[in-house]
Amino acid sequence: MAEIFSDEWLSGFQEKWNSDPELGGELEKIAFNSVIGYGFEDVEEPAAVIVVNHGKIVSAGAYNGEELNWDLRAPRKQWDAWLAKPPGLMGIGLAYTSRKLRFKVGDYSAMVKDPRMAGPFVRSFALMGTI
Repeated sequence: MAEIFSDEWLSGFQEKWNSDPELGGELEKIAFNSVIGYGFEDVEEPAAVIVVNHGKIVSAGAYNGEELNWDLRAPRKQWDAWLAKPPGLMGIGLAYTSRKLRFKVGDYSAMVKDPRMAGPFVRSFALMGTI
């Protein structure tokens, strides 16, 4: 298993995201574009960034100062737990309210209220555990 947020892991995540109809396919329908950072709560900058264009990841790699639309942070232990057992919407909500998942950039509340985005968001966590 590749280390989370490594180049190898990001390559696998991109491949799975883009080929998954419940994630890339659904986001493509709403022409979703975004720059999303992922990382650890105790580190200043995100570990990784993906660039999504019309629902598909067009690039994925180490964070290099990109302006982010979303920046998701959690303790390493939490990421590991999600890789082992992906959360559903309720689990993500609980992690958010207990501050185990933080959005340094982006509006969690607005996103989960939009079913066109909430479903793919949850699906992205499910795919993370398959890499």
